[in-house]
Amino acid sequence: MTDPVTGTDRRGSPQLRTLFVEAYDVLQPFFDPANNWGGQSHEHLAYRALHEQFPGLSAQDVFTLVTAARRVFNSGGKPVAP
Repeated sequence: MTDPVTGTDRRGSPQLRTLFVEAYDVLQPFFDPANNWGGQSHEHLAYRALHEQFPGLSAQDVFTLVTAARRVFNSGGKPVAP
C-alpha cells in the first residue's frame, strides 16, 4: 500500500509481496468450499502446508500470507504478480 501523501511504500515486508502469488497457489485448495469436510474448511492445514513449502518463513509471515490469501479468495479476486 502506498502512502498517498509521501508516495512511499508502507508495507513492512516487501519480500512477502513477491512471494504471495506462489503462496496463494499453495493455499487456494484449503479455502475452496468444494474441498470442505463435513461443512468445515481445511484452513487449519493451510498454515502447515505453507510452512512446509516455505520453511524459512516465520510464524508471523505464514499467518500474514494465509490471512491475505483468505481475503483474496473470499473476494473472488485473483492475486496479481508485483
